[in-house]
Parts: sequence; C-alpha cells; structure tokens
Amino acid sequence: MAERIERGEERRWILAAREGDLEAFERLVEAYIRPIYNLAYRMLGDPEEAEDATQETFLRIYRSLATYDPAHPPASWILSIAAHYCLDQLRSRRASVSLEASGWEMVAPSEEHPESIVEQREQEEQIQRALLCLSHEDRMVLVLYYWHECSCEEIASIMGLSREAVRVRLHRARLRLARHLDPRARISPQRPVEHARSGGGHDLRTVSGTNR
Repeated sequence: MAERIERGEERRWILAAREGDLEAFERLVEAYIRPIYNLAYRMLGDPEEAEDATQETFLRIYRSLATYDPAHPPASWILSIAAHYCLDQLRSRRASVSLEASGWEMVAPSEEHPESIVEQREQEEQIQRALLCLSHEDRMVLVLYYWHECSCEEIASIMGLSREAVRVRLHRARLRLARHLDPRARISPQRPVEHARSGGGHDLRTVSGTNR
C-alpha cells in the first residue's frame, strides 16, 4: 500500500486505542480512510456503498481491537477487515453493480491539454467496469496487489490463501481482466507481477496489449 506509515507506529496506535486512547484511533482512521474507501469503491462499484463500507469497517476495527495480534502487520489486519466486509456485501446482494461517479484518484491534467482529463476518465471508468466483470475473489486480488501494493504474502494473509495460490490467482485474474479491456487502455498503477506457476509475470499494460 502506497504511503504507508511505519508499522511500528501503526502498532502503537492500535495498542493504545484498545486501552481507550481515542486520539490514537483517530490517527489510525486518518491513515487508512482513503485506502479503505478506495478498496471498497473498486470492490463495490458505488461511491455511497463505499462510504458506508468505510464507516462500517472502522466500526469493526474498533470492536476488534482486542483481537489484534501485534505479530501481524497492521496493514494486513486492517485491509483484511475491509476486504471481508466488501466480500460479504457482494455475496449478499448477488447482483451486478452499476458504475456511477468516479472515485478514482486522478493525476491533474496539463492545462495545455484539457482533453487529457476526458481520455483519462474514460480509461479509468473502463478499468472499473472491467473489474466489476470479474469474480469477487479475482477482483480482490487485483485491487490489493495493484492499487494497494500488497505483497503476495500480505494478500495470502488477508484472503486466507497460500502464497502460491495467490500468485496463480493473480496471474489468471490479470488475464481475465485483459479480456474485458480495450487494447488501447493504459492501466495504472503499473507493477510487475511475480512469476506464477502457469507462466511468467507481466504488467497489466502488456497483457492488455498496450506498450509505452
């Protein structure tokens, strides 16, 4: 996950919060509100549902403070709570979701090229639609790996899988995503994928047919 706080500091916040330090919990909220919202939006596909999921996740985190094991990475524990809540919501509704307003973090376009904002928004919406075509589990592994920069070990911990199973699922999910993408789409973030048993690693641009 980008812009991570030092894990030692996160652990101190969690341990202090479970002793009743509300200021420590507020710091935890500030550090994770954007990552949790972004995960929820990409999983659920709806800004309002993502807002609700973010609030519910923090409630669950607060109620689960006593169960946190300091030996585990704080980010994996927190994202695991968010991920399982989103998966529960998806399984409960069993229906496709529609794409509404974009909740993606975008880079400001140059004033000299205002048309770039339209092109970038279209590409981001296409990626979001493609994500929503995947199974819940494939969507989760891609979101955690590419947008939250979790390692295979962290994803394995969050999803309750082995590291090798994560690598294989990541490889297959990437290929399935590519089938739903326009070959011209440029996918960000760009991150090399660890080799899976079924073949070598590629980044998402290569699989979707786009090379810079």
